[in-house]
Amino acid sequence: MSSTFHEWAPTAGRAEKNVSTFNTATISNQSGAMQELWTTFADLAKPLPDLICFSHLRWDFVFQRPQHLLSRFASQIRTFVIEEPIFDAPQSPGFMHLSSRGENLTIVVPHLPGGYSAAEHNTMQKQLVDQLLQEQSINHFVAWYYTPMALNFSSHLKPAVTVYDCMDELSAFAGAPPELLIREQELFTKADLVFTGGQSLYEAKRDKHPAVYAFPSSIERAHFAQAKTITQQPADQQDIPNPRMGFYGVIDERMDIELVGKVAELRPEWQLIMLGPVVKIDPATLPKPANIHYLGMKSYKELPAYLSGWDVALLPFAMNESTRFISPTKTPEYLSAGIPVVSAPIRDVVKPYGELGLVHIAATAEEFVKAIEQALKQQTDAKWQAEVDKFLSQLSWDKTWGYMTHLICNQLQSR
Repeated sequence: MSSTFHEWAPTAGRAEKNVSTFNTATISNQSGAMQELWTTFADLAKPLPDLICFSHLRWDFVFQRPQHLLSRFASQIRTFVIEEPIFDAPQSPGFMHLSSRGENLTIVVPHLPGGYSAAEHNTMQKQLVDQLLQEQSINHFVAWYYTPMALNFSSHLKPAVTVYDCMDELSAFAGAPPELLIREQELFTKADLVFTGGQSLYEAKRDKHPAVYAFPSSIERAHFAQAKTITQQPADQQDIPNPRMGFYGVIDERMDIELVGKVAELRPEWQLIMLGPVVKIDPATLPKPANIHYLGMKSYKELPAYLSGWDVALLPFAMNESTRFISPTKTPEYLSAGIPVVSAPIRDVVKPYGELGLVHIAATAEEFVKAIEQALKQQTDAKWQAEVDKFLSQLSWDKTWGYMTHLICNQLQSR
């Protein structure tokens, strides 16, 4: 039952098949014709399920995959996102802080007291989760996991369907709990569906569960295409001279900061714009020549305005365990803005973007410089832009969410 979303979507009466190759080019032909056959929440008997998400990411941090998907679920069903705890409660067991992000979307933050063991904190969170379900009358629900560690306080729940949306190989990240892989194996046992955030991650997980589906990074194309027509530059960018090379996202151990510094050194006339929070690394270690500009974290809404002033977009990732399985959402976002892209040889960027000639691939600072020089000539390349537009026309978060919904609803109907 393992499948890749971009290569194959089920049709009525057709048995599902194993797929191990990535072929995004078929999505428009297949899913476009098949979307009417996808099961939706409207096809389900009422009452509709709620959705409870256990996330290791803060909703108000960087806007990425969870926000794209869960906000769409909230357009149809009540959605609760339970974040990791804050340790500031005055007494045990602490409390849950609920805040609304729309009619059906509630962000839940556990506040626990400090000074207790991990086991005691898990017991408190279990109690608070049970209280949440009771107070919000959550009886019939889908459990959606981004972090297997949440099983430490939620394994007793009885969801109608359990989904593991494996968007990263969390065990490879700095500071990952030693028991994470044990909890992940437990989650594979409990899950009805496993989604992965990219093709390489799919290939790493497909033998661990009978229903693994690859859902690589998608886009809200119209949002980023605004960059093509915006003329007013953000105040903190407008006085930085061109040419500008830019990056946005979390600046952490996944970034090759030495490469960034070397590129700036090799081409002091180029300006490197770095947008995003610095996390899990010492800011003092960042290269700080005059032509690198750290402008801080920007909202999702602001990104097109910054992109509108860039000449080339960068993916200067380090090649290490933490980047082995990443599928950067910003790849199609950069391209949607009409900006040439230069990337490190990240597997899910090389295939398909590099192999199709949509993105330049470079491994060293010297290669980055040469690739950027080529990319600077690409801005007026109508053929390249047409090929990019054709490729991107196949992708959307609506399609990704729609097929995920189809799979979940099929599970619910089979109960």
